[in-house]
Amino acid sequence: MKVLFIGGTGIISSACAALAVRRDIELFLLCRGTTTSRPPPREAEILRANIDDAAEVRNRLKDLRFDAVVNWIVFEPRQIERDLELFRGRTGQYVFISSASAYQTPPARLPITESTPLANPFWQYSRNKIACEERLLRAYREEGIPITVVRPSHTYDRTTVPAPGGYSVIDRMRRGKPVIVHGDGTSLWTLTHHRDFAKGFVGLLGHDGAIGESVHITSDEVLTWNQIHELLARAAGAEARLVHVPSSVIAAYDADWGDGLLGDKSHSMIFDNTKIKRLVPDYRAEIPFHRGAQEIMAFYDEDAARRRVNPEFDRVVDQIVAARAAAWPQASIG
Repeated sequence: MKVLFIGGTGIISSACAALAVRRDIELFLLCRGTTTSRPPPREAEILRANIDDAAEVRNRLKDLRFDAVVNWIVFEPRQIERDLELFRGRTGQYVFISSASAYQTPPARLPITESTPLANPFWQYSRNKIACEERLLRAYREEGIPITVVRPSHTYDRTTVPAPGGYSVIDRMRRGKPVIVHGDGTSLWTLTHHRDFAKGFVGLLGHDGAIGESVHITSDEVLTWNQIHELLARAAGAEARLVHVPSSVIAAYDADWGDGLLGDKSHSMIFDNTKIKRLVPDYRAEIPFHRGAQEIMAFYDEDAARRRVNPEFDRVVDQIVAARAAAWPQASIG
């Protein structure tokens, strides 16, 4: 099978690329450059081009045809239009990477299935993903374009701390400083290791049963945000001194952080993975987050240069914590 990834060295795509070549897929990566923390597989053929330069892309692709084309870096409908122009008649499957944040927010019922409505009034990122899906569905219905929509949820690898603030949160824990958890910390969340995600995703490539379908791929492990921070602290050899703050208050101090909470992370999200398991019967998410947290800490502790702290994030957290202490002096820090 011959597959093209546009991108291929990101958090999710890097694991999918590695697994694809292990399964003897002839893999091409179309990208401008590659990351040192997630280098592409040696077996992949690199096509250097800017996806926004249609003439350059056509020159690099020449007469290549693919069983599947996956664009990992589409965020707006105009990019879908560009891809339709580039890949009509060139692929047996076009895979769009959407987002589980496109599902109804807050959800009317759990668990989330692929038939859960798409509606997120809080986050423009999610609304753009919904618009991309709608354009592709029209292309499938009106033109027969062979599309598949994949909706990852919160997928991480060893280079990413899956908490707002990234490594700055770990630094605060190790210095004995409080860290903020939205709400009361008990909302439910699903974290998926990128190697687990890859097992489901690669099984969809070239899969006739996935054409015209949407599917999410997540772990079945469900954790509270308190537990996520506690597992990170344990892996870091530190204590999690948690301060609980309403998401709306966080948004008042930091709009970007607030958008990600109100539009996604502040709502409990549990997923029914029946569909991906039906399409890819050997799919199982087998890496629990306590092991993932250990991988993350090992990565950062290998090299001091990786342990970069965001001073602006640190300042905002200190400001919110101080304001909370002033408003509720009797409250304790967990």
